[in-house]
Amino acid sequence: MTYKPKSDFLHVMVERGYLADCTDLQSLDDALINGSVTAYIGYDATAASLHVGHLLNIMMLRWFQKTGNRPITLMGGGTTKVGDPSFRSDERPLLDAAAIQSNIDGMGQVFARYLDYGPDKALMLNNAEWLDGLNYLDFLRDIGRHFSVNRMLSFESVKSRLDREQSLSFLEFNYMILQAYDFLELYRRYDCRLQMGGSDQWGNIINGIDLTRRVLDGEIFGLTSPLLTTSDGRKMGKSAGGATWLNGAMLSPYDFWQFWRNSTDADVGRFLKLYTELPVEECDRLAALSGSEINAAKIILANEVTTLLHGADAAASAEATAREVFEQGGAGGDLEVVTIAADALPVSVVQLLAQTGIATSGKEAKRLIAEGGLRLNNDAIADPQLVVDAGMIGAGLKVSVGKKKHRMVQIG
Repeated sequence: MTYKPKSDFLHVMVERGYLADCTDLQSLDDALINGSVTAYIGYDATAASLHVGHLLNIMMLRWFQKTGNRPITLMGGGTTKVGDPSFRSDERPLLDAAAIQSNIDGMGQVFARYLDYGPDKALMLNNAEWLDGLNYLDFLRDIGRHFSVNRMLSFESVKSRLDREQSLSFLEFNYMILQAYDFLELYRRYDCRLQMGGSDQWGNIINGIDLTRRVLDGEIFGLTSPLLTTSDGRKMGKSAGGATWLNGAMLSPYDFWQFWRNSTDADVGRFLKLYTELPVEECDRLAALSGSEINAAKIILANEVTTLLHGADAAASAEATAREVFEQGGAGGDLEVVTIAADALPVSVVQLLAQTGIATSGKEAKRLIAEGGLRLNNDAIADPQLVVDAGMIGAGLKVSVGKKKHRMVQIG
């Protein structure tokens, strides 16, 4: 990049690796220098929690506020009823209003950890406020006439669906129009001049900019972040066990801490810049460590990220538990607890691994045992036919596979 941003926000975006594309970098930079700007990122309420894949853009909103601007978290109470088809192989399941509101409530708990909400501070809005009451014919006449179907069909997110067996429904096809209308309404109501999102949202963002310029002749901008994959090619936040959730009720602070502690060496420096607020120079210093010293950098990464989401006490407790489990062979007070009903016992050790979530299937459980990684209360177990009964569980049974996966099993 030849242009060197002068505003604090864009300087952070470039220096720490958040920036993928911007519609007009210099004009946006000028706007940010001349005063506070309002920006938004939209989040459809498709699950009860956000996951690690959302965290990069949440950090962008946090930096946006820290550099003197006003962020908006736009909850998709309206658009969730349609579902974003972008780069999906099939249609999302439709949720009713109660489920959508429940998901919004769960997601809001995460945002409150990163942003300071209030008058003249961050705003949390719901696009159902303007989408639910739309008159269909008026909307088609006033908004739909600004969209070219030919152009909409040219977007990669749409073309990828048209090439698959699962067809793109007319309901989903309307999503990009509704998202574009969100930007128009946010500009009209809140002078919101910037939409941010992942690079997969580029087409949707451009639609909103074009619509707002046509209807209100507003100078607005779009900015995207890169879609992250780990150094081994996995999508950020995805694992064999599913998404890495940000709500503590869906993923314990200890397991969240472990997710970051288990980062590969090659990812540490990049993750420190994106997911912590440590100075860039310190991130580079830690990333340059090698051998066993890189583990110290991973612990710092895990502590910093966990502190932002769950608090310093949770991070310290997770580190202490990890040290006890790995270095001293103890049970660890923060291990995720799995309760098994007494009348469900006895079970085979294969079934136990599947029930605790350490293995995703009986086949995987047998493989883990065959590889010699299973321990019950730190004792190695090699027999897949072993039966686990109430007496063996007692007051609590620590189930471990390798150095990374641990559960505490109790009878409930």
